[in-house]
Amino acid sequence: MTQREKIYLFDTTLRDGQQTPGIDFSVEDKIAIAKLLDAFGFDYVEGGYPGANPTDTKFFERNRLQNADFVAFGMTKRAGVSASNDPGLSALLQSNSDAVCFVAKSWDYHVDVALGISNEENLECIAASVEATVSAGKEAMVDCEHFFDGYKANPDYALACARTAFEAGARWVVLCDTNGGSQPDEVSRIVSAVIEAGIPGERLGIHAHNDTGQAVANSLAAVDAGVRQIQGTLNGIGERCGNANLVTLVPTLVLKTVWNSRFETAIDEEKLKGLTRLSHAFDELLNRSPEPQAPYVGVSSFATKAGIHASALLKDPQTYEHIPPEAVGNKRKVMVSDQGGKSNFINELQQRGIEVSKDNPRLDRLISIVKEHEAQGYAYEAADASFELLARRTLGRVPEFFRVDSFRVMVERRFDANGNLKTVSEAIVKVEIDGETTMSVAEGHGPVNALDIALRKDLGKYQAEIEDLELTDYKVRILNGGTEAITRVLIESRDQTGKRWWTVGVSDNIIDASFQALMDSVTYKLMMVRKD
Repeated sequence: MTQREKIYLFDTTLRDGQQTPGIDFSVEDKIAIAKLLDAFGFDYVEGGYPGANPTDTKFFERNRLQNADFVAFGMTKRAGVSASNDPGLSALLQSNSDAVCFVAKSWDYHVDVALGISNEENLECIAASVEATVSAGKEAMVDCEHFFDGYKANPDYALACARTAFEAGARWVVLCDTNGGSQPDEVSRIVSAVIEAGIPGERLGIHAHNDTGQAVANSLAAVDAGVRQIQGTLNGIGERCGNANLVTLVPTLVLKTVWNSRFETAIDEEKLKGLTRLSHAFDELLNRSPEPQAPYVGVSSFATKAGIHASALLKDPQTYEHIPPEAVGNKRKVMVSDQGGKSNFINELQQRGIEVSKDNPRLDRLISIVKEHEAQGYAYEAADASFELLARRTLGRVPEFFRVDSFRVMVERRFDANGNLKTVSEAIVKVEIDGETTMSVAEGHGPVNALDIALRKDLGKYQAEIEDLELTDYKVRILNGGTEAITRVLIESRDQTGKRWWTVGVSDNIIDASFQALMDSVTYKLMMVRKD
């Protein structure tokens, strides 16, 4: 068997990923993310630019990685100043890092416009920075910024920049598609030209941006052409359209025969089973919902809706799955809707630990109810928890934890004691538990929030079981026009275990639809406690 070559995985989530609009990592955020990356098995973790800002400086002072090489990022030295007298370079060399990755201009247009120096001065800056890093005992890397655009404009100079970094002792010369506009065939052709010019593939990396949606494709094209390091970010975050998504690239390299027959990575099939958990944990830290259709790790990645597909899946999952979902820590999801047949329902019920025979009349009743409800506007394919509750109730398997006798919501706009105009929402909910009625009153930020607080204010003996329940998303859709429109409300909830679930409500009254979804969320949480 031919010896497989290693592909080195370089994560720049903490540096390039921080350029994402709306993302601003604290020191504690960076430490938490670095631990996730280190535990998963990436070869390099780039932490940021020590000396350039207080957050990165403190992070480099505090961070310790157990497995990955820790990388500091920064500019090459300034023209006209020696390496020993450049404060920016000194900060990089003195940082608590194993390696330094320099960004260097490789497009002569940028050298002139952005740096305002000569082409020869730029080459001298690259060489001196790399040599100083090697002398300091650190691994040196050079990100050749705008390399592909630079090569297309002036191939001789772009190659001169890459060759200068290599000859000065850089372990990695990274070819960057900084503007993200290159095509896979261009990347392949240019990487081949670099190798032909004398820089071996085992010293080359690829750093692709996703402005044409091809960062992953461009990275794989570069690997196929000879590079042996891939740079990217978790979930593809990054400025503009993001960076190459390592969460997509890693399983492709590990699981697809066209790649794993030729290459190996530090992340093997056993580690890969934690991929979905890693991706979702990162989204959780960013306080955002995971992308449902993300390749490999999305909740819809292995979801099937059509009845004939579900029937085939039950016979052999390979009929509609390119890999087993368990290989990346995900799971199969056969969705229930008015398009689904019995196979969908049976499979979905089995996934939830509900066994029912195909000839059970209650199954026919459940299918009939789902189709009737979806005709009214319910969407059970998007509301997994509400579907399970409906199924268990139809099959006679859900206890009545509590009963809401009534609720009332009041919204009042008035001047407060200071003369400021404000809108106040107040809700009253009457709940019966074991024959005893309690009434809870609460104010909230809007009527739905007030209802949520009032409903969960006093659930008697169940109160402790819902303390960690948190509502994380709220979606409203108007299903038809006019002031009498039917409204569908979807609510996402989670608890401290990390589990997430969706519930749905439909009504011609948005408050009523919201309350249906709220009640389902609380009931589902109580039911999960008993299942555990």
